Amino acid sequence: MFIQTESTPNPATLKFLPGQAVLDAGTADFASPDAAGNSPLARRIFAVDGVTGVFFGTDFVTVTKADGVEWDHVKPAILGAIMEHYQSGAPVMEGAGGAVEHAQHDGEDAEIVGQIKELLDTRVRPAVAQDGGDITFHGFDRGVVYLHMQGACAGCPSSTLTLKMGIENLLRHYIPEVTEVRPVAA
Repeated sequence: MFIQTESTPNPATLKFLPGQAVLDAGTADFASPDAAGNSPLARRIFAVDGVTGVFFGTDFVTVTKADGVEWDHVKPAILGAIMEHYQSGAPVMEGAGGAVEHAQHDGEDAEIVGQIKELLDTRVRPAVAQDGGDITFHGFDRGVVYLHMQGACAGCPSSTLTLKMGIENLLRHYIPEVTEVRPVAA
């Protein structure tokens, strides 16, 4: 098994490409070892000293390391954990849950929210997945769109620029009711 790695805009995060499916659909975000309970793969990766976050896409695993930990020290152990997992035949996820999708939104703004989600799914999410992350809709209130950033996007030095100059401009261009985009914590 050959696992490729790619850097991301976030220096604390690396993207691992195992060359096979990780999730069938959606994404899964594990911000701590406690959150990895239903994922044998995430539990293996968190067993590596210095790992502070694990994120799954359909064909990649993004791992975040602690400050002060060098990639040269943890990358081989993470590669080993991913390889051992796939060789074991264990599932990536046990049971339901873990997959992260857009928040539900009903009410008078339902049509606007539908347009926001469509733009996020077709224009934004594929681009941020290339960088090892994901952005999901969290809410819409009086012109303000609230988005949740995950994987390499969470804590990335360029995330504010991505939100303001990229996503906000895109949404404002296509949906005049949108006035601002703000991040929310998990």
